[in-house]
This record gives sequence, structure tokens and C-alpha cells, in this order.
Amino acid sequence: SGIWLGVEWDDPQRGKHDGTYEGTQYFKCRHPKGGSFIRPNKANFGVDFLTAVKNRYGLNNEQDIQHGTENTLVFGKKTVEFVGMDSIAEQQRQVRLNQLVDISVRECAVSHAGQKEEISRTCASIRHINLSKNLISSWETVTAIASQVQNLETLNISENKMKFPSTSTPVSSVFSKLRILALNQTEITWAEVLLCAPGWPALEELYLTSNNITVLERPDNVLQTLKLLDLSDNQLLDGNQLHRIAHLPRLEQLILRNTGISSIHFPDAGFGCKTKMFPSLKHLAINANKISQWSSINELEKLPSLRSLQCHNNPVMDTEKNPETLRQLIIAKIGGLEVLNKSEILPAERKGAELDYRKIFGNDWLAAGGSCNPEKNKPSEEFLAAHPRYPLLCLKYGAPEEGELKGQQPLTLKNQLLTLTIKCPENPEQKPVEKKLPESMTIQRVKGLLYRLLKIPGSELKLSYESSKLEGKEVELDNDLKPLQFYSIENGDCVLVRW
Repeated sequence: SGIWLGVEWDDPQRGKHDGTYEGTQYFKCRHPKGGSFIRPNKANFGVDFLTAVKNRYGLNNEQDIQHGTENTLVFGKKTVEFVGMDSIAEQQRQVRLNQLVDISVRECAVSHAGQKEEISRTCASIRHINLSKNLISSWETVTAIASQVQNLETLNISENKMKFPSTSTPVSSVFSKLRILALNQTEITWAEVLLCAPGWPALEELYLTSNNITVLERPDNVLQTLKLLDLSDNQLLDGNQLHRIAHLPRLEQLILRNTGISSIHFPDAGFGCKTKMFPSLKHLAINANKISQWSSINELEKLPSLRSLQCHNNPVMDTEKNPETLRQLIIAKIGGLEVLNKSEILPAERKGAELDYRKIFGNDWLAAGGSCNPEKNKPSEEFLAAHPRYPLLCLKYGAPEEGELKGQQPLTLKNQLLTLTIKCPENPEQKPVEKKLPESMTIQRVKGLLYRLLKIPGSELKLSYESSKLEGKEVELDNDLKPLQFYSIENGDCVLVRW
């Protein structure tokens, strides 16, 4: 008996049914157990925006008139009077809503804008608003609030279950200065994004995580100012969906964490060429996906501006057990990378990775038709597809000679020893010393050995090495925790010691 409300819970575990009671369907749920009936007095229908702001910042009328009248404190047997407390309280009361620039009313049950023009009259300085996890049910409500904020730059309305326009709407100047917009967990689709986007002419950052986005469409004449796009936790149908957003001219950062993509391909560019897609993309995050083939990593070399990559938690990363080797492979395959998985790539690390790559796949290169003789150097298309940067590495460091690739013996301890010449350039009286060192020995342990061997007083050693293959070049051994093999040192190389 009486009046009941039918509700569908955000968390379906809280529900009991799908809106059906004794055979009658009163309302529909997306989840078969997501609905309940509750009495109206149990429901919170929310408050207007300004009421939520006043409550959050303690600036409502009741709190405004309450201020301290006690201007004395007792310390032991002495009473101390604070002079000027009334004036301080008066100054505190002057901090009014019209001075607030950055406002957060997250989880404050905001459901509507309130009286017209009240926000603009009271909050003239607002630039940044966090409206996440409230009771906003439509984009019209968001527009009604934003229309009263003249200089709105940042807006977060994540975690509100909203209805968005299903047809194109007249373009207004409400969001003309908006630079950052977060629409995470709002159930928005990409089609709805494109319908709203004409109203965001200056938008630079758009966050769309955990929505119903499975299919992308090309954003024609919209989102052209976008620099960052976050599509994480949306299950895109396939990697080809990326081609539809590939021509955003200013896009510098693309976040695709856990989007279900299994491959990446830029068909407009061949081996050793750059794609016209994503012309400005510097930072790419594809971690926690289903990428299982190295060919997708090879494709990233085609991106002309790529500098930073996050790619951990993909099946392809499981193909190599040693994480250090895995990192070297990725560095060697993508020439412009400066940061990998949030770790900076130093010049010495890049050089070591590329030299190792050149050597590791040298025999495959020879078998595929590669040769030190330019006239005979015709590696197969299959090899170039698997190692598109290999010809460039040969140009950079010289083609690997057959002698250095042949006769690789089992990795016994004897074969892992390096015969190195130790020199002290700044101390001519110190004669060069020849030592055999394990290639797995860290730079820190090498320094310890040299302290004892050369009887150097307690000062900081600086090590570098010269290779006969790289005449005139000196490579610093600048990471104490790395082994000698990390720097691609070989038999006969010369280690230079300075202090």
C-alpha cells in the first residue's frame, strides 16, 4: 500500500529484482537484480549547487554569523587577553564565495543548478569545479550550472549517471573557455561526445575512462585543440578504432590502458618510414592490454613524435623472461623513445641496447641476405618486417662482421670472462694493466677491485671505456648497479679510470 519509488542501484549487488513485482513490471533495469522499491522518505533528491558549496565551505548563513567571542585564555594562574580577535574574525567573515576560484563539491548530493543567475551573482571568480559523484542526471543540468560561470576552465563531472543529447544541439558559448573536462564513469558514448564537442572549442584535455565507448568515429571539425585523451577502461572493438582519432592535429598524450586492443598498425607507412597518423603524439600508454606480437611494438617506431611509452602488462612482455633484456629490445626497436615505463632512457643505455640488438640478431640478418658488402646487402622482407630498425642500426654503428657473430660458444663462466686493458689517462706513471673480469660484474664491484688493484686513495672513481669498433668515442660507465655486459663491452676494450 502507499507510494513506492523504483530505484536501480549503481551497484547491482544492492538490488533484489529487475523492477517486477508479482508479475507486474513497474520499471526496467539493465541488471536482472539491480532494482529495489523504497519509500519516498528514504530517497535523497539532492540540493542545488550553491547550497552544496555553502555547506562544503562553511559559508552558509548560520555558520557565517557564528564566530568566537572568547578573547581570553588561562595559562596556569594567569589570564591572557588576545587583542584584535574581533578584527581577525571579521576578516575571516570577509572570505566569501565570490573569492573562491577552485571549488570541489564532490559527493555533496548536487542535483540541480538552483535559481537562475544566483551562481554568477555569488561566485564570480570560479574557474575550476569538481562536481564528481553527485546526483546530476542530465547534461542540461551541467549546462545550467556552467552557464553562470563566465571563466570556467576545468570541469569534473565524473561518476554521475547522466543522459546526454542524442541529437545535435545549438552551439553556445557556455564552455568557450573550458580546457579540461572529465567525464569518467558517466556512461557516455563516443557518438554523444561528438554531439557535445562543438560546444568545447578550446578543450585541451578530455578524460573518458570507464564508459560505454566501444566504437570510435572520426571527429570532423571538433576536438581539434585536444592535447590529451584518456580512453582507459573502455573495451574498444579492435586496434583499427585508433585510426579514426589518428588525425587529431595537436594530440600529444593518448592513454589507452585496459582497452582490450590486441594489435597496432599504421598501414600508410612502410618499413623505416613515418606515418601521417598521430602527428603530434609524444606520450602513449597501452599498458594492461592484449598485445601479443612484437610487430605492434615495431609499428610504434613509425610515430614521428613519440617520446614516452608505457606498455607493461601485455602478453608480448612475457616472451622475454629477463626484464632488462625486454627493456633493451623495446629501446632498440623505437629510436625516439626518451622514457619507457616511467623510467628515463639515458644515452649510454640506448647505445648499449642498440649495440646488443645489432649483435643478437646479426646471424639472422646474415641468414636473411644481409651482408657487409653494400652491393650484396639484400635482407628479406620477412627479416625487415621483424626488425625494421636493423638497417638503420647498421648505418649508425656499422654492419656486424661475420667474424664477431660466428662461433658463439655455450655461456660457461670461462666464456663470460672479458679480457680488458685498464688505463689511467691522468696518471702516465701508472702502467696499463690487463685483467679478466666476468661480464656480469657490476660497475660498483669493478670500482672496488680497481681501488685495491691501483692503490687509489679514497676518492670517487669515474669509469669509461673505449672500443676498437668505435674509434674516437668514449662511453661513460655511469650506473654503479649495471653489469659490464649492459654497456656492450667486449674483449680487448680499454677501461679508462679517472678520479
